[in-house]
Amino acid sequence: MDSQDIAQETPPENVFNAPSIHQDELIRGISYTHRTSTPDIIKNDLSRECVLGVDEAGRGPVLGIDPIHWENVDQADNAPAGPMVYGVFYLPMEQHRSLLAEKHHFDDSKLLTPQVRSNLMQALCTSGTDLHESCGWATRVMSARDISSAMLKPAGTYNLNAQAMDATIDLIKEIFAHGVNISQIYVDTIGKAELYQKKLERIFPTVMITVCPKADSLYPCVSAASVCAKVTRDAALNVCYQSTRLLDAQAIAPNSIADAWGSGYPSDARAITWLKENMDPLFGWGNECRFSWSTAKNMLETKGNSIRIDWPDVNDDEHVRRVTDFYIIKPSTNTEEDESEDELAAWYGKPVAESIF
Repeated sequence: MDSQDIAQETPPENVFNAPSIHQDELIRGISYTHRTSTPDIIKNDLSRECVLGVDEAGRGPVLGIDPIHWENVDQADNAPAGPMVYGVFYLPMEQHRSLLAEKHHFDDSKLLTPQVRSNLMQALCTSGTDLHESCGWATRVMSARDISSAMLKPAGTYNLNAQAMDATIDLIKEIFAHGVNISQIYVDTIGKAELYQKKLERIFPTVMITVCPKADSLYPCVSAASVCAKVTRDAALNVCYQSTRLLDAQAIAPNSIADAWGSGYPSDARAITWLKENMDPLFGWGNECRFSWSTAKNMLETKGNSIRIDWPDVNDDEHVRRVTDFYIIKPSTNTEEDESEDELAAWYGKPVAESIF
């Protein structure tokens, strides 16, 4: 990632705090979904055909890799900090290009300056604007904690592609569930476009679906979804960062996330420096960090004074002990002395240590 890309991926200091920012869930590392109300122009005429776009923020690509090769990108090449955000955006088909592209100049969020993205998002959320009156959107914020725990499962790993696809499908179903007549869907690809498109076509057989690379530059509704996802992630990162500063009142930390985390990518020296300087030897980092990324794993396993923990294999019977193994049951006798013993002690047995000493 070159310096220009890093600048574009670094959250601005004055990013708009959209309604999709749920501070409590972000601080606790909980994934959540936010959906705006269906615009009246659509709700009052549910037969009106709409177009829907899908895009994400906080995954990559980096180092100039085309999105079609995401499934081959090493985890070290992706942002180790903060959530991944998926966004969907819909509006009446007749307004698709005239409102989004021609009037408001939506484009791939990475080609727009952070301030322009923030201003567009603010217009979407401001009552009375043409964007607010005609457009609806939703986001799925996938926390770093949930992403990592799914990818680090001891069996049946839930990889990032599968998580992203499920998030996309759930968001689309959410819009359909509120009666919106979606007739066309455009998606910026995850992995192989043709396979992803076939999967979506099986789930939504009545809709015309297009999945392709660079969809955020080709279709305005995808560009708008990209802006919703990116501005939500920028603001979410700021919430996560400010919460880490409050945990240690004695720590001297920059006020700005740009000065501390930078873009969050491993190619950004600010992110790596922060990870090294703020790594707990036992717990690593907080909910802001994706532990499944090789950048974080390598730092914990090979660098610094991290503490190694060896967990027992739950499937290894040799090391599994029953609770009753810690007790010695005294053989039953029929003497009067035995009968006078405390019934509870006789039932559970005596602790091993008591029997020995």
